[in-house]
Amino acid sequence: MLISTRGRYALRVMADLAGRPTEGYVPLKEIAQRQEISEKYLEAIIKILVRAGMLSGVRGKGGGYKLTRSPEQYTVGAILRLTEDSLAPVACLEERAAPCARAADCLTLPLWQGLDRVIREYLDSVTLGDLLRRGEGCVI
Repeated sequence: MLISTRGRYALRVMADLAGRPTEGYVPLKEIAQRQEISEKYLEAIIKILVRAGMLSGVRGKGGGYKLTRSPEQYTVGAILRLTEDSLAPVACLEERAAPCARAADCLTLPLWQGLDRVIREYLDSVTLGDLLRRGEGCVI
């Protein structure tokens, strides 16, 4: 499993906004500058987050983006599932994978299923609030 740039940037954007709860709507340009992400690329990521209801946006003067809920209500897993094609460690465990003809005889399948479970449980146990408190990841 390799988290894409889109997934990492989405997480950085969400953490950036979580760290500014009293600023109201934060302009895209400010987020892009702080996170050193191109505005054009950031627009595409924010569109995904708005469509999913994780962010709300306002256009015009005083506009920008903000979280729709408290940082504790967003898990890293939920954010990454929006932006990644898959978080599965192997192709046969991907959400839309065709049934594997070798599954019944596969000696390694339980290993991959266990790893998949550990990844999902861990990512779903960490919230944006946890990231802010722990100071994990990139500087916001």
